[in-house]
Amino acid sequence: MIKIIRLGSQFTELSVENYQKAEIPENKKEQKILSAVFLSNEKDAPKALSLAEIAYEGELELSKIEFCKAETQQRCLAGSLRIPRFSDVRGSKIKIQFFINSRNIVIIDESDFSERILRGIRQSRVNQGSTRELFLYNFISQFMNRDLEYLGRYEKKIMKMEEDVTNGKTEEFLELMYPIRRDLLILREYYDELRDLGKELEENKNHFFARKYLKYFGTIADRADRLMGRTMHLIDYMNQVRDAYQAQVAEQQNQNMEFLTIISTIFFPLTLITGWYGMNFKNMPELENGYHFVIILSIIVVLIIIWIFKKKKIL
Repeated sequence: MIKIIRLGSQFTELSVENYQKAEIPENKKEQKILSAVFLSNEKDAPKALSLAEIAYEGELELSKIEFCKAETQQRCLAGSLRIPRFSDVRGSKIKIQFFINSRNIVIIDESDFSERILRGIRQSRVNQGSTRELFLYNFISQFMNRDLEYLGRYEKKIMKMEEDVTNGKTEEFLELMYPIRRDLLILREYYDELRDLGKELEENKNHFFARKYLKYFGTIADRADRLMGRTMHLIDYMNQVRDAYQAQVAEQQNQNMEFLTIISTIFFPLTLITGWYGMNFKNMPELENGYHFVIILSIIVVLIIIWIFKKKKIL
């Protein structure tokens, strides 16, 4: 499957046959076809690269993509995208390869993600692809548009967790915290990679892009930087809530220890008294009629200990 889109004031879809015919000028004065975007799956990627006249030195294997990056080669600019799905950030990622030369762009995608992005660009923008620079800017921006909204959902979850911790509801805190924290760490790395990718495009080492359009790639880098900053803020917020949770747990443990200390302090002298009178050796005071005496002594000891605790404001 190869889909060809001619760039211009509006997208024009072409078949492979029509593209090849358009590439053959009827006379020397006729200009060749304008820039085009080739959307292909992995199987037909070599043919798409050949049609786009892009020479790539490397492997065409989407499964091996681990980063969002752009690599400048002698005759093309090669890049990859590894995009988390917000429905399952820790799950499988959307993997895309793209290739650029002085005239064309090739996008390799096994899913329908890139095609949906193209439809979104066509429906929402005017002059969405008049140049390769504008197309790349719109393509990358399209799948970053809702990221702030998704990050806002994480913020609401963390705020709810903070409220629960404040109210002493700490039973499920760790089960909720660890997945959110892992998601945010993955997103932080993803935005950092997107920022570097935008900077690499802006450097324009092969001079494939017009200088006046390089600002669009700087905008991509800035947007990724802001999203990364927002993600780092959420990670810091999550850490603050975790510290509050740990303080709450420590306070509960201190209260439990304080209660156990009070109980131990009260019963230790009673244990001593009962142990003493339980030995029954000769000449023990109150040996024969000491039952009531021991009870009264125990009550007096308990009252004295309670009075001491109240005086020290422990009870």
